[in-house]
Amino acid sequence: MKKFIAPVLGILVALSLVTGVGFADAQGGLIDVGDRPGTLTDASTRYDGSFRSALTMIVNYFLYFLGLVATIMVIYGGFLYITSGGDDAGAEKGKKILLYAAIGIVVILISYALVNTILAAGSDVSPTT
Repeated sequence: MKKFIAPVLGILVALSLVTGVGFADAQGGLIDVGDRPGTLTDASTRYDGSFRSALTMIVNYFLYFLGLVATIMVIYGGFLYITSGGDDAGAEKGKKILLYAAIGIVVILISYALVNTILAAGSDVSPTT
């Protein structure tokens, strides 16, 4: 199983970097970047040339990637728990993975909100405009 997870994660990361994965805006759907037609991005990650904007963009993409990894871990932990077949060790391992992945998702959401709030606090423009 470990030999399967690493190549799949590598392919997902490579595809997301090459194709520019699109993200939805909370208020109004998908946002087109403009300079790269067909690529979509979150409104808070638009790059305008400033250090603050670059830092926000890098941190947001890193957090999106961590969210993807945490979601995959939830699926993997659920799979282990369901397929444990009454084996207490397998069920316990699945429960631990589910618990830690859920804690990871909460930490990712809090850090996303915190980073975007702090970095947007000093700028003149709101990150969603």
